[in-house]
Amino acid sequence: MPRPPHRLPAAALASMLSLSVLAACGSDSATTATESSTTTTTIAPVIDPGDGGVYAPELDPADFVDVVDNEYFPLPVGAHWVYEGPGDEPGTKEHILVEVLPEKKVVLGISATVVRDTVTADGVLLEDTYDWYAQDREGNVWYLGEDVKNYEDGKLVDTDGSFEAGVDGALPGIVMPGNPTVGQAYRQEFYEGEAEDMGEIVAIGGEATVPAGHYTNVLVTKDWNPLEPEVVEQKTYAPGVGVIFEEHVQGDTGSSALHEFALGS
Repeated sequence: MPRPPHRLPAAALASMLSLSVLAACGSDSATTATESSTTTTTIAPVIDPGDGGVYAPELDPADFVDVVDNEYFPLPVGAHWVYEGPGDEPGTKEHILVEVLPEKKVVLGISATVVRDTVTADGVLLEDTYDWYAQDREGNVWYLGEDVKNYEDGKLVDTDGSFEAGVDGALPGIVMPGNPTVGQAYRQEFYEGEAEDMGEIVAIGGEATVPAGHYTNVLVTKDWNPLEPEVVEQKTYAPGVGVIFEEHVQGDTGSSALHEFALGS
């Protein structure tokens, strides 16, 4: 579910959560350097995963378990989440349905849980994606890839964002640590030039209210992609549920909130 939420008014989230992330992002700055007659702009990294730019995770299938039951990122088969919010076009509404499917996808020799994410705007399909997740024995949830189909006017236009760990240099990443701590930073995926998302834990223990309900002991992350260096997002996770809210806090606008959640069978 790191990809579900898209947009809904930010008022649905407790304001103190928004302020905490804005404060964390406030120190980010841009510097300009001039060489001869050429001017370039460099954006300071928003998140430093601490690997010095050298990222080469090696996963052993024997280190993985059959289920994904991380407290902040549970994926029981049959579970579903519904998110809603205004679409890109004025006056439209997006509807996002995320479902944990019974089938598995083998990636890097690891049996991964398959999650389907469909996005529609006023009933018209915009995106249909299959994500692949697996949890190691330490409780870390790894993101092993996604099969993305993007649509316009009901027609398939591209598969941008698709990747599979182990194929064409793509590498897996962690979407939720097994033992999250404030300040912890991590790569969520790495496919150079295509998928380079990073996350950082910025708060644990607050409260948040969304249309689906009121949640306590929530975890808040900021998310950033160096391919879009000016854009910073905030995601809020509730124990036993997963993502309940997402909003852009820098470089863009838009937010999304959880309207319905069910564990399934």
